[in-house]
Amino acid sequence: MLKLTENQLLHVLALQIVPKIGDATAKKLIAHCGSIEAIFSEKKSALLKIEGIGEVMLKGLSDKGIFASAEKELRYIQDHNVSYSYFTDSDYPERLKHCLDGPILLFQSGNIDLKHKKIISIVGTRKVTTYGMAFCEELVEALSPLDPVIVSGFAYGVDIIAQKAALKYNLQTVGCLAHGLNQIYPKPHKRYVADIEKNGGFFTDFWSNDSFDRNNFLKRNRIIAGLSEATIVIESAEKGGSLVTAEIANSYNREVFAVPGRASDSQSVGCNNLIKQQKAHLLTDAADIIYMLGWEMETDKRPVQKQLFVELDTTEKVIYSFLKENGKELLDIIALKCDMPIHKAATILLNMELKGVIRPLPGKLFEIV
Repeated sequence: MLKLTENQLLHVLALQIVPKIGDATAKKLIAHCGSIEAIFSEKKSALLKIEGIGEVMLKGLSDKGIFASAEKELRYIQDHNVSYSYFTDSDYPERLKHCLDGPILLFQSGNIDLKHKKIISIVGTRKVTTYGMAFCEELVEALSPLDPVIVSGFAYGVDIIAQKAALKYNLQTVGCLAHGLNQIYPKPHKRYVADIEKNGGFFTDFWSNDSFDRNNFLKRNRIIAGLSEATIVIESAEKGGSLVTAEIANSYNREVFAVPGRASDSQSVGCNNLIKQQKAHLLTDAADIIYMLGWEMETDKRPVQKQLFVELDTTEKVIYSFLKENGKELLDIIALKCDMPIHKAATILLNMELKGVIRPLPGKLFEIV
């Protein structure tokens, strides 16, 4: 497999730290110029013709200091034999390739193998309850016969519980870090590193000298969401990093699942809101994931709890009639054709799902039961 030359890697590192140029813009520049080196020699007037590229962005390209920093990180990578993959490499994670803002350079450690694997991310609050702990471990155990890769953020709470459960059931697990591979945070989790690297490992797009910063953790979440075909939120308060991960997963058109909780439970507010807003499928057991992701060839055998003589209100009847006539359909189309706002259609569909008359399908579709 052809890897980057030393000079190419130097230029990739330099591009990574140009202010105002993120991964999506970097990919746009590379595609336009034909190579990573050509970006730095291309005329400014030509670059300004690229849609979305402005004067402020390009100012940093001429800063010689970025190459001094890149040279230092290059030496670190070479001296410590750090493994990496460029976004066009064959060993770059396949699902992450389809994310516009996926890292142009991804560092890794351990023995990660994502080829032809079922991959899910499990995230949630750091202040996990005993219920959340038990649900997380039982979920991983129930999914273990299907040998999925468990991705998380290696943080306190749900993250480390999911990754420890993966180790317990001999599943590959990947931790996505918000800092360089030369550090481990939180420090008490150092004791899990060796076991994770035996059957899995760690990903990061941060450098060896990157300090801990809240924004780094939020940026890291796009990798957690991008690696996986589905993101599962076990518990979350009204605000939290796991909700950011769920939002990113939705933006990538990936499936999102959330575990419901009592309205009075502070660590269930985030999950309940995701379900209420139709941003996540309601998750009560592993069978929900298996069915929604199509991990079983045969059709779902679970009995449908459909009531006889279910009463529907006027708006529910409108949606029911539309689906009966047109078959499975997307939420946006249902709202459009039934002449109602998307948020209202989403609420009605949830109520109908709870009544057992419709069900959600992969790809954010709905159909009559």
